[in-house]
Amino acid sequence: MSSPAVVRLTDLTRSFEQGGVRIEVLRGVNLTVAPGEIVALLGPSGSGKSTMLQAVGLLEGGFGGKIEIAGIDASALPPEGRTKLRRDHLGFVYQFHHLLPDFNAIENVVIPQLVAGRAKGEAEERARSILSSLGLGHRLDHRPSQLSGGEQQRVAVGRALANQPQLVLADEPTGNLDEHTADIVLEQFLALVRGEGSAALVATHNERLAARMDRVVRLHEGVLE
Repeated sequence: MSSPAVVRLTDLTRSFEQGGVRIEVLRGVNLTVAPGEIVALLGPSGSGKSTMLQAVGLLEGGFGGKIEIAGIDASALPPEGRTKLRRDHLGFVYQFHHLLPDFNAIENVVIPQLVAGRAKGEAEERARSILSSLGLGHRLDHRPSQLSGGEQQRVAVGRALANQPQLVLADEPTGNLDEHTADIVLEQFLALVRGEGSAALVATHNERLAARMDRVVRLHEGVLE
């Protein structure tokens, strides 16, 4: 029997009231992401990519339609159930790294594992392995302020994969980097995601980077094409 889709969106909608005008950001989005699949969500700034990732990440309410994560209908869960589903199945990478400034690289990757209940020694071993695979084996004891932008983002990638999520959600993960560094970080991100067997949904406006993923979907006027 095949595994359920990591994500299944059915008629997902989201609208806002602004100045007495109703703005339809998502207008019936349908999407399925298979286990291990890396999907690029392509669209210009303001097209609703971040709103869609917030929906899939169960980060806020107000959405219509159905969101299924790993075969579970998240739309029907109470807040604590959505929190557990997010913790157990999802990882996040943002355009800005959002690392904890008072902790070094390895600690930033260890902490989410401890929150999930992993023993400290095991968490440290996994963090060291992940960061080494990202080329940061010599930077484990450095705090974010001592790392370059590309190094900070690689730590953020390691943190997102720390708990072996079924799905990684990445919102313009290289958008704050120069082109050369962006290429390096994306290559390592894709290699790590594939090596871990995770799926990923990556929002970007960069056609060149999107072409390196398994599949590209385009968000246009609130609908996927």
